[in-house]
Amino acid sequence: MGADFVGIGEEDNNNNKWPPWLRPLLKTSFFVQCKLHADAHKSECNMYCLDCMNGALCSLCLSSHKDHRAIQIRRSSYHDVIRVSEIQKYLDISGIQTYIINSARIVFLNERPQPRPGKGVTNTCLVCERSLLDSFSFCSLGCKINGTSKNFWKMRNVKAGNSEDSDESFKSFSHEHCKKRIHSFSPSTPPRTAAGSPFRTASAKRRKGIPHRAPLGSLVIEY
Repeated sequence: MGADFVGIGEEDNNNNKWPPWLRPLLKTSFFVQCKLHADAHKSECNMYCLDCMNGALCSLCLSSHKDHRAIQIRRSSYHDVIRVSEIQKYLDISGIQTYIINSARIVFLNERPQPRPGKGVTNTCLVCERSLLDSFSFCSLGCKINGTSKNFWKMRNVKAGNSEDSDESFKSFSHEHCKKRIHSFSPSTPPRTAAGSPFRTASAKRRKGIPHRAPLGSLVIEY
C-alpha cells in the first residue's frame, strides 16, 4: 500500500491538508493497559494502526493488522515520540526539530510549551515557543499542524496588528524558513577566546592576599 505522503502547504484529493490518521494519532493516549489482553504479560498499548485508526494497540493486537501500516510509539521524559525512520515513510517532517535518544533519531508527537526560553536563545517554536535550533520552526508534529494552518496565521496577524493575508504570511514564512535552513549550514562566528578578552589582563594581574595571623593566634587566609 502506498504512503499517503503530504507535504507542507499541500493538499490531497479530498482537500485535507494532512492524512486522516494524523490528528487521531496525536489525540490517542498511549502506554495504557490493553483492555482485550489485560492478562497478558505484554499488554501495554504503544502501537497504532494508520489504516484502522481505532486507538492504541498492544503487540498482541497486531495479529489482526498483519497487512496494515502499524507504527510504534515510544516515550521520552513522559512525552510520546516516534522514530524518524518510521514516520518519514508516511509524512513530511521537514521543519520539525529531531532529537537522538537511545541512538535513534526521533520527533515528538505533541507540543511541549516552554514559556521562558533559556538565556541566549535566538529561535523558538512558532507555536509553543520552545527553544529550537536555528534550522527548525516546530518542536513536534502537533505544532507543525497548527503552525501551517491558515487559522494560525490569521490569528498571528491579528495579534500582531497586521492586516496581511494569511496565505501571503505563510508564503513569506516558507521563504524565510528555506533561507534559514540554508544559512544554518554556514559556520557561525567563533566566540572570542580568553586570550582576546579584556578581562584576561585584569584577572591575570589579580594576586591573592598575603596571609596574616589574627591577634588570637588563629590563621586567616584570604582567597
